[in-house]
Amino acid sequence: MSVDIGIDLGTASILVYVRGKGVVLKEPSVVAFDRDTNEIKAIGEEARMMLGRTPGNIIAVRPLRKGVISDYTVTEKMIKYFVQKSLGKRTLKKPRISVCVPSGVTEVEKKAVEEATYAAGAREVYLIEEPVAAAIGAGIDISKPCGNMIVDVGGGTSDIAVISLGGTVVNRSLKIAGDDFDDAIVRYMKKQHNLLIGERTAEEMKIKIGTVCPFAEESVMEVRGRNLITGLPKTVEVTASETEEALREAALQIVEAVTGVLEQTPPELSADILDRGIVLTGGGAMLRGLEGLIEEKTGIHTMTAEEPMQAVAVGTGQFVEFMGGRKGI
Repeated sequence: MSVDIGIDLGTASILVYVRGKGVVLKEPSVVAFDRDTNEIKAIGEEARMMLGRTPGNIIAVRPLRKGVISDYTVTEKMIKYFVQKSLGKRTLKKPRISVCVPSGVTEVEKKAVEEATYAAGAREVYLIEEPVAAAIGAGIDISKPCGNMIVDVGGGTSDIAVISLGGTVVNRSLKIAGDDFDDAIVRYMKKQHNLLIGERTAEEMKIKIGTVCPFAEESVMEVRGRNLITGLPKTVEVTASETEEALREAALQIVEAVTGVLEQTPPELSADILDRGIVLTGGGAMLRGLEGLIEEKTGIHTMTAEEPMQAVAVGTGQFVEFMGGRKGI
């Protein structure tokens, strides 16, 4: 019995789904290595803790940028590490792995993902487009001739697609997602509070008080960083409505892309979407008010999948099962 694995190879985090066990691993896609010896010091959560805190010779990097491999060798080692970690003891048979890729990637980028996965010890590799995986993971039966709209807001890319009969009819991949929300918060803090904050602090702010809804209940968070005027550490209180101001522009670009995809959708499928609504998946779907903002601008009922973070990984894993079932392996 071969092992089937689905990997959501995300810019911000990697999730691994193993057939029969569900999602067994969710870790940040960060690798820390020694610049002098090229020796890998830490991978995953341990390496994320090092972001922005490393001495000169150790660097913590994200080998995937905007959903695409930017450092091939590090990505290969990272996939290998996560596959071994999720399988535990060595299996006799090499696993069958399906990996999801953003819908707008080029053939060269696909090839890089495929080769890195084979090098990590896969017997067979299937690539699946992110929105299709997200739809399967969200529990939508994609094989029916019926239009479904998926908005998958990840860390590096947002994928918007209309899916029918198991494939995408119209799709758009947008390089604006969770990371851009973080960057927007960093810029806002610099401009409004003269405070320089790190990537991790910005992400924490986004999760705790981030919103794109102007009438959110006021929650306050203490933010620590470096004062740009004095150069000394400083604590500032930031409210939720301030994050709304910071995040609105990036959120509206995602909404604009959604309306753009709807404009290109064939009329029959448009009718289906109006009927069934828009489904949000990905970590970015958990941003407060995004669901409401899309609904307000499109007039279509919008809902978030049950486990938005895991939808793509679950869908990727189920896709392997589906492919295996077809081949009767």
